[in-house]
Amino acid sequence: MKSVKIDFRNKDGHVLSGRLELPVDRKPHAFALFAHCFTCTKNLTAIRNISRALSLSGIAVFRFDFTGLGESEGEFGETTFSSNIADLLSAAEYLKTEYQAPALAIGHSLGGTAVLMAAGSLPSVEAVVTIGSPCDPDHVKHLLKGDLTQIEKEGKAEVNIGGRNFTVQKQFLDDLSRFEPEKDIKTLRRALLVLHSPQDRTVSIDNAASIYQTARHPKSFISLDGADHLLSRSEDSLYAGEMIASWVKRYIHIPKAEPLSSHKRVAVRIGPDSLTTEVKAGNHSLLADEPVEVAGGHDLGPTPYDLVTAGLGACTAMTLRMYADRKQWPVTNVIVHLQHDKIHAQDSEDTEKQPMLDQISREIEIEGDLTDEQRNRLLEIAEKCPVHRTLHSSVQIVSKLLDLEN
Repeated sequence: MKSVKIDFRNKDGHVLSGRLELPVDRKPHAFALFAHCFTCTKNLTAIRNISRALSLSGIAVFRFDFTGLGESEGEFGETTFSSNIADLLSAAEYLKTEYQAPALAIGHSLGGTAVLMAAGSLPSVEAVVTIGSPCDPDHVKHLLKGDLTQIEKEGKAEVNIGGRNFTVQKQFLDDLSRFEPEKDIKTLRRALLVLHSPQDRTVSIDNAASIYQTARHPKSFISLDGADHLLSRSEDSLYAGEMIASWVKRYIHIPKAEPLSSHKRVAVRIGPDSLTTEVKAGNHSLLADEPVEVAGGHDLGPTPYDLVTAGLGACTAMTLRMYADRKQWPVTNVIVHLQHDKIHAQDSEDTEKQPMLDQISREIEIEGDLTDEQRNRLLEIAEKCPVHRTLHSSVQIVSKLLDLEN
């Protein structure tokens, strides 16, 4: 995804720091606003993974740090749940002014509760998603139960949340108590998706049940079985992202992806965080990656050599399918098995080449009532598939740098 750093001001004049994650072709069909969890920041890995899944579906995601957190200005100790909602509204206004008003609002943990409270003031939002969110913002008090007495007595206390120290003032607690979430959830009037893990030890699954039961249709629930509250495992956050991306297409019009804006058919992008790479080929999006044993790899997609090999396999199968159909031969299935390896020259029949050679082994299964002659002919045809011929030819690759605005 294309990540753009954005600074914007909230209603109090503080500069808040955000990131806008754009699809690889930089042409989003819709925008999403993402509110992170209590005391977290926009750079939580789970948020990035969910953003990646949405960007592959053509949805841009704007995530930002609330006042006093991450790279945003202000003092966390002076904030309230009301000010968090105000920050959300400021972020939505920025999107509306500079890009496009958000059609999707997503919130993780307390951020999800804030999204539920703010949605009524965001007319552009057509769908809302909560992830591991408390039904009532007052739920946050259980995180502070060991410090509540000091906060009530002295007006503030320094508390440790997630291994970090924060100053929480009495005004924060008083503000939590004034909200009536049941009313806001009942009058949401947006499509709602609730995601929650039954094993969430920070916010119990009972909260998801309360949100779901209180909300009116259309509403959906997806269990994040086995996940922790922060979706620490990549597979959990990626799954959540894929489910959101699939669900939201039912409520937000996402047109079929258009060809890339340039005259090139394929676009590829890699960010600074890992080797996970976005690929857009024509109207289709996928990920490429390296195995986890390779530094920076997360095994979220085929390797570059796997993609090359897969191209040969697909071309082989298609060529044989077309030939068999033209000949009206009774071929039911074609299965092509391929493996790319680097081999020493002495292991190859061609010993005059460089010390290490690229070798693709290809084994072809052809199902159908065919004669030996027909099978041998199909093997000959496999050798003539276009990608096979390209790999055997002298391929010229012309590279140039593009200006950033392109």
